[in-house]
Amino acid sequence: MNRRKFLSSTLAASAATLASAQEARTEFKFTHRQFYLLRRYTMQTGPQTALTEKYLSEALIPALTRRNRGSVGAFRLEVGPETPSFYVLIPGNSPVVTMIEEDLAADAEYLKAAEPFLAAPATSPAFLRVDSSLLVAFRGWPGITPPAKGAKRIFQLRTYESPSFHAHEVKVKMFHSGEFDIFKAAGFRPVFFGDTLVGPRMPSLTYMLAFDDTAQLDAQWNTFRNDPNWKKLSADPRFAYEAIVSNITNLYLSPLSASQI
Repeated sequence: MNRRKFLSSTLAASAATLASAQEARTEFKFTHRQFYLLRRYTMQTGPQTALTEKYLSEALIPALTRRNRGSVGAFRLEVGPETPSFYVLIPGNSPVVTMIEEDLAADAEYLKAAEPFLAAPATSPAFLRVDSSLLVAFRGWPGITPPAKGAKRIFQLRTYESPSFHAHEVKVKMFHSGEFDIFKAAGFRPVFFGDTLVGPRMPSLTYMLAFDDTAQLDAQWNTFRNDPNWKKLSADPRFAYEAIVSNITNLYLSPLSASQI
């Protein structure tokens, strides 16, 4: 290939790449679906919890707020495996939300506030492990809906695993085929619904519900289960439970004082 042809083909490829990127940006803008970085900080009981909570409240959340990231949730695991743990929900307008460390590394204010956490020695670490998942909002619930802040709140974080990607798609379709409306009719306050793009135990989806207390949680789930529309939807052969959901993880969380959700 001569130089002229090489340059011509290279420019054509570059133009096609740019067009694809513009199309992708247009798609994200058109759908207005948020992306969520969901993090779990697993710790040991003792100084780790205080150090990590201080980092979240005085360094990470203020830094994300300065960047207009939207409502950031920070929660303590109350009921579920691997306590103590903190969960952090960070919204973004693109998958770049996963690259927050690179962005924060240039923030002097953040680095100063985060220094005790970031510089914790190996003999006294700030946490045991950090696990992250990248989710994309459901089309029918495209962004976080923070509940009104009451005197006391609890959150239920539920993850549905499916035996195959096809089964997972069917379960997502079930939410868009009437399940959202049944949640609303039962009085639920959904915070988000997300499809896992990157993370453990895929294929899966995760959603969060807000309640005043466990009594309200139990009452609303009873209302949901007894709703005629739910009985009709769950009896639809397309959505046979055993075929589309293989495991459910159900966690109870309480918000940290700095949580914006």
